[in-house]
Amino acid sequence: MAPGHEISVDVDRAELFCCACRDYVYDRDFDAAVVLSSKANYIHTNVNSDNLRKKRRIVEYRPWLPDIQERVLVNNNSSVLSFVEDRPWGLRGLNNLGNTCFMNSVLQALLHTPPLRNYFLSDKHNRYYCQQQKKSGNDNGVVGGKRSNGGDGNGGKGLRLCLACDMDAMFSAVFSGELVPYSPGKFLYSWWQHAANLASYEQQDAHEFFISMLDGIHEKVEKDRHKPHSLGHGDCCIAHRVFSGILRSDVMCTACGFTSTTYDPCVDISLDLEPYQGSSAKSVSLKTHSCNGEADCKNSSQNGGISTLIGCLDRFTRPERLGSDQKFFCQQCQVRQESLKQMSIRKLPLVSCFHIKRFEHSSIRKMSRKVDRYLQFPFSLDMAPYLSSSILRSRFGNRVFPFDGDETDASNEMSSEFELFAVVTHTGKLDAGHYVTYLRLSNQWYKCDDSWITRVNENIVRSAQGYMMFYVQKMLYYKAGEKQVAQ
Repeated sequence: MAPGHEISVDVDRAELFCCACRDYVYDRDFDAAVVLSSKANYIHTNVNSDNLRKKRRIVEYRPWLPDIQERVLVNNNSSVLSFVEDRPWGLRGLNNLGNTCFMNSVLQALLHTPPLRNYFLSDKHNRYYCQQQKKSGNDNGVVGGKRSNGGDGNGGKGLRLCLACDMDAMFSAVFSGELVPYSPGKFLYSWWQHAANLASYEQQDAHEFFISMLDGIHEKVEKDRHKPHSLGHGDCCIAHRVFSGILRSDVMCTACGFTSTTYDPCVDISLDLEPYQGSSAKSVSLKTHSCNGEADCKNSSQNGGISTLIGCLDRFTRPERLGSDQKFFCQQCQVRQESLKQMSIRKLPLVSCFHIKRFEHSSIRKMSRKVDRYLQFPFSLDMAPYLSSSILRSRFGNRVFPFDGDETDASNEMSSEFELFAVVTHTGKLDAGHYVTYLRLSNQWYKCDDSWITRVNENIVRSAQGYMMFYVQKMLYYKAGEKQVAQ
C-alpha cells in the first residue's frame, strides 16, 4: 500500500475505503475474509444451544420474526428487492477494483443499452469463435489498428486483446442469473492495454472512459480494408451502429450569405451548462424536479433560471457569431469574413448520449474546478427541433432544400422520440469524487453503486447531479438488407 493511503473499514457495507483517494477499494484477501466470516457466523448461529452454553456464557441469539402489525408496517413503508422474482434480469453489482467506480458506472449503462444488449446476447460476437480466429492467424494480431504487445489475459501469448470479447464474457456473466457482484478485472486489464496512458488505479473521467471504450470495441475496420466504411452511418461495428450519429455545421458569411457546410460523425454530444441566471435558481421550488416532458422543463428553465437539458440543446443548436479572430475564408467573397456558425443533427443514433461539461479547466489561471449546478432532464425527449431539417425550415421557411446529395430526413423525423434509461452521476470534488448510475428497468429505477443495487424512487433520479444521460429511441426502424430486398 502506498504511504499516506489510510484504509478504513465500512462496517455497514463490509468494504474498504481509502481516505486519501476518497473511494472504495477492492482487496481479494479482505473479500475472502468477509465471506469466511459470514459462513462462520451462519454456522455459529445454528449450533445447538445446549452445547453453546457449556462452552461459554453468552446471550443466546434469537432470530427476529415480525408479528402481524410489524409485517403491515414493513410492507407499507418499504420495498423489498426479491432475489429471484422481482429483480430484473441482468441487474448485478460490479465490484470496485480500486478507484474503478468510473468504469463500473459506464459499464452498467452499456450492459443495459437495449441495442447493445440484444447484439451480444444474440451471439452476434462470439468470443470463442473470435479467439479461434486469432489462433488461426486470420486477424494477423490487429484490432482497431493496434497490435497487441502481450497475452490476452487467458494464457494465450501473442494473441491480440479484444474488448468486444471481454464485453461478450461480461454480458454472459451479468445475465447468467447470478446475484453475487461481478468483478470486471479481465475487462479492466484489456482496457489498460488499449489505453496505456490511463492504466493506473487513479480515478479517471467516466466520459473519457466511455469514448476510449467505444474506440476499443470498434472492430475489424482495419482488417476489412477492402470494404469502405462510414463511421457516421454506423455500418462498421456495433459501437458505431448503436451510438454513432452525424452533426452538421453551417458557417455563413455575414457579408454575402455564402454557407459552408461540413458533416462530422459523433458518438455523443457534449453540452455546456446554461449561463447562471443569478440567485433565482436557488429559490426555485422543489416541484420543478418533477417535470415529465420538454414543455415543463422548458417553462421551468425560463421562469426559475434552472439549467435544463432542453435549454442546453437549444444553446447547442443556436446560431453563434464567430469572433474577429475566427474569420473564415469565404469562397464567394474571396477574403476572410466574419461569420455565423450553427450546429444541427444530421443523423440521429439509436442511443443518444449527452455529456454535461461539469469540469472546467482554465489555462490562464492554471486551475480546474467542478461545476456543481443542478441540471433538469426530461424522461422523454423529442429531438425533432434539433434536426438539420428543422433548423433549415426555421431559417428559410418550409421551402424544399437539397441536402448536398444526402438521403432524406424522413427516417430521422419518424424516430426522433427518445426515452431516458440510464443516468451517470458524479458527486464530490474534481480530484476526489464518486460515480453512480441510475438505471430504468421494467419501468422501475435502480441505483447501481458499484456492488450495491438498490431500488429508488424516480424523484431521487430527477434530483441527481447528471453527468451523462443515455436516451434510446422509442421506436426502432429496421432497414432490410440488399439480399432480402432482392428476394
